[in-house]
Formats: sequence, structure tokens, C-alpha cells
Amino acid sequence: MSRRSSSRNGKAGGLVLALPKGRILVEALPVLRAAGIEVDSDLADETSRKLSFSTNLPELSVVRVRSFDVATYVAFGAAHLGVAGSDVIAEFDYPDVYAPVDLTIGRCRLSVAEPAELAEQDDPGRWSHVRVATKYPRLTTQHFAARGVHAECLVLSGAMELAPRLGLCRRIVDLVATGETLKANGLTEVERIADVTSRLIVNRTALKLQPDAIGRFVDAIGKAANGR
Repeated sequence: MSRRSSSRNGKAGGLVLALPKGRILVEALPVLRAAGIEVDSDLADETSRKLSFSTNLPELSVVRVRSFDVATYVAFGAAHLGVAGSDVIAEFDYPDVYAPVDLTIGRCRLSVAEPAELAEQDDPGRWSHVRVATKYPRLTTQHFAARGVHAECLVLSGAMELAPRLGLCRRIVDLVATGETLKANGLTEVERIADVTSRLIVNRTALKLQPDAIGRFVDAIGKAANGR
């Protein structure tokens, strides 16, 4: 499918906003509400099997997808706008994705972690080769390559903390919010790769074709985010 804005989603000629499941969705809803966008209450119901939702605005509908998929939906024109973490935006680096607004929600960090007992005697500054489990191979490779370290990435989609315990590798690269999940699995942070927040993203082609319609949402959501 070519990366073009699609009018086959939602109402004919309407705009589609892709939102991620989970914590970011909960934090995004008040921002959208402040921007004058009210979404069907089923959106926040994790048990609901619906994936497409109406809003109080006839020209806008919402789809709920995995957080790691939002940028892809927007880049290929299945959605015109979306909310995605800066980690996802950087990992895929789609040229058709424009991120005009930092929503300052979903704050966390992308970090390197390893077993606590290893960290006590380990010196990351002396690494020349690392084997890590991650779903961020691009960002991980870039981070280590910048200081001459070769990174062998084992790509997993979840439960990263199990990898060191089961002997798959000794280190992981994953998102960290409070650090409690790492601690519960005997891991500790040893390097921070990047700070992460969620952004409003837009399909560049859609913005060129519908600058007024999309621009209004970008402005309204930007003002709502800055006013928090």
C-alpha cells in the first residue's frame, strides 16, 4: 500500500486518529478532551473488542491499536493522525511521519539493564561487544555504535526481563518507568539511552492534502497539551 492518506476509514472523507492501548491512552484522553474531542466511552474499556470508535466530531473517528503499531498506521496512511512514543517514532524513523507536538505524557526512558549481581562488577565503558534482548534493534545498535561497541540484538516483542534469567542473553534494552519491574526480576539499569514522551504524529501527505482540517486538530491538541 502506498503511503497516502486513506478516506476509507471512519466516515467517508473523515479523519482517523490512531491511539495506543494502555497507559498512554489513559493519559491522552484528558488532553483530547481539553482539545474538544470526546471519544466513545468504550475506548477506555480494555475488555471491549471494538477497535474503531466514534467521537463527538463527525469529521473524526478513532482506532485503538498496539502502541508499537501507531507510527506504521500513520506512515502508510491508514490513519491521518496518531499518538506515539518518541521511542517508536525514532525506532521506525518513517519519512512520512511528522511529529509536531510533544504531549508531555507517557514519560519513561529507554535503558540498558542487566542482572544486579553482574552490575556490581561490570563496567559498561569497557564493553566491546554486547548481546541484548530488545524490541528496539535500530536504537540499540545506534546507541552502542556511537561509542564503538558492536551490539548483537535478539528481537523480542515482550517479557524482556526473562531473557537474562533464562540465559538468552545477559542484558536487555527496554522502556523503564519506575524501575519496579526490573527490580522484581533481579535487574538494574546501567545506561540510559533516551528519555521518552508521547507525541502527536501526522501523515505528511495527508497534511498537504488537508492542511486546514488537520491543522485545526494539531493546533487544538497542541494548545491543550501546553496548557496542562
